Amino acid sequence: MEKQLYYEDVAEESRITRLVKQPTTTQLVMWAGASGDYNAIHYDKDYALKRGLPGVIVHGQLAGAFLGQMLTDWAGDKGNLKKLSLSYKGMNFPGEILICKGKIVKKYFEDNQYLITLKIWVENPRSEKTLTGMAVINLPSKNDI
Repeated sequence: MEKQLYYEDVAEESRITRLVKQPTTTQLVMWAGASGDYNAIHYDKDYALKRGLPGVIVHGQLAGAFLGQMLTDWAGDKGNLKKLSLSYKGMNFPGEILICKGKIVKKYFEDNQYLITLKIWVENPRSEKTLTGMAVINLPSKNDI
């Protein structure tokens, strides 16, 4: 990251830098190998169709990892992701653009840490939120430089 983000640089209700991803079926197979989730609905179109799905779907945990990447990229090298909770709301499909977004809900000082609570979500091209969640990030303070 080029510039470190500090606690004093952020304001409640502001949005963070979004992350855009476009997962491929190859990436889904690679994720299956890394995560151990070999459910065929993530790589076999015929199998997915037989299960009543419209086609192969993106692993929910992969979309969650995209949100984690967005958060850690935003927080910078000296920021720490303290908590991440997610709720799956819909399906994502390989080849479609996924937009990871976040909004600062609260900033506060607790247990000698400068903390930021965020609402986070993934949107598909139809602006549907397919994954929602909350995160807590510890940012460095300019007071500690």
